[in-house]
Amino acid sequence: MASERTDTTGSAADVPEICHTPDTLVTATEKRIILIIAVLAGFLTPFDGSAINIALPNIGAEFHMDAVALSWVATAYLLSSALFLVPFGKIADIRGRKKIFLYGISVFTIASLVMTMVRSSDMLLLVRIVQGIGSSMIFGTAVAILTSTFSAGERGKALGIYITSVYLGLSLGPFLGGVLTENLGWRSIFSINVPIGIATALLVVWKLKGEWADCRGETFDLAGSIIYGVALISIMYGFSVLPAAAGIFLIIAGGLCMLAFIRYEQRQPFPVLNMRLFSESRVFAFSNLASLINYSATYAVAFLLSLDLQYTTGFSPEYAGLILVAAPLMQAVVSPFAGRLSDRIDPGIIASAGMGLTALGLFLLVFLSQETPLWYIIIALLVLGFGFGLFSSPNTNAIMSAVHKRYYGVASGMVSTMRTLGQLLSMGIAMMIFAIVIGRVEITPEYYPRFIESLHYAFVLFTILCVIGIFASLVRTNTKQVDPGSKRPHE
Repeated sequence: MASERTDTTGSAADVPEICHTPDTLVTATEKRIILIIAVLAGFLTPFDGSAINIALPNIGAEFHMDAVALSWVATAYLLSSALFLVPFGKIADIRGRKKIFLYGISVFTIASLVMTMVRSSDMLLLVRIVQGIGSSMIFGTAVAILTSTFSAGERGKALGIYITSVYLGLSLGPFLGGVLTENLGWRSIFSINVPIGIATALLVVWKLKGEWADCRGETFDLAGSIIYGVALISIMYGFSVLPAAAGIFLIIAGGLCMLAFIRYEQRQPFPVLNMRLFSESRVFAFSNLASLINYSATYAVAFLLSLDLQYTTGFSPEYAGLILVAAPLMQAVVSPFAGRLSDRIDPGIIASAGMGLTALGLFLLVFLSQETPLWYIIIALLVLGFGFGLFSSPNTNAIMSAVHKRYYGVASGMVSTMRTLGQLLSMGIAMMIFAIVIGRVEITPEYYPRFIESLHYAFVLFTILCVIGIFASLVRTNTKQVDPGSKRPHE
């Protein structure tokens, strides 16, 4: 039975008069154009992230980077994305989502071009930070634009197609990244981003008419954004320097800053993140929590297996990339069906089933060793991909359907923030385990036993996280909602 949906956030009396939500008619042709733009953008950044994982051993060899430093190649990008996702989501609500989206595509494309010319590890990490800023503008607005355009009855399908493009980027990333790295060098990975980014930017300028800015006139919460940024940087850098006392101090300080951020936001008339979205909607709160846990448990899997397949197994980047395609390819197949299904039945039920399958896939990887047959790894990846494909688009549909359209920009930013924070925590766990078990050394044959030991610890922790996530996902399934763009009973 299809679930009813009632908006439980942001009553009319609670919202300042200058925050308005004009209804704009969008034709079927315009909807298709918007979906094409979102699909191109959705492909771009995950392709970059998954392809770079395959190239990490080559990058490490060129710049003589240890295991923890290699982790920062992925983490620097994720950290800058997470820092700016919520602020840019709010800025987009105020200044216009199309404008911020276009800026994001432009910054990401230029940074990708510069990545082909870096000559030191410091410059590489700096440009990855700039790429992350561009990515935050893209992901902080793409889902909001789609949700603003498509009504409740067709939103799940549109989000499913969009998320399929994300998984397509994830699917092609390892394989093409391996082929490019092996034949043209790792810098060629970033060359692919440039024509796609230019094409997307031109399509936005040429075909995307109008603007989405439902909260024009609000002031931007700069102080809250700074507190939020300090909290994230402290926590993530703390992970990388464990088990030193400074790491523990930074993690505690970051946690306190996050609590201060929550308290501060609750007192602001125009917060960068409206905390009532969490306190007044159980669906919104627990769907975001489930997303955070799911990404925390899964993102570092590709990173760890990429290193394992190339270091301890001895596969080439091209062959390792081909193996890692299994999970995102399964995600790409399952996601659109799961998205359409979530338009008809409670998205929480579908997402919870997906979380359960994901936990099973992670549990299979706990037993990984140098003697593990290839077919076993592929089966585990297929189970992971099926579970994640079943989880992601229904969970996104549940989040975006739980808020009024005046909050689409912030909710879109929160969807991406939970994903990015989860990815950050996942990489943070990997960095922490590397720092404790292996230390700051290059992964050479004498350290392979310690590396395998690190994998065991990581997959055990990830499995436990995902089991906890099943309960977080199930909590929200009894809450009823209607389309947040519709009138509420008291209006």
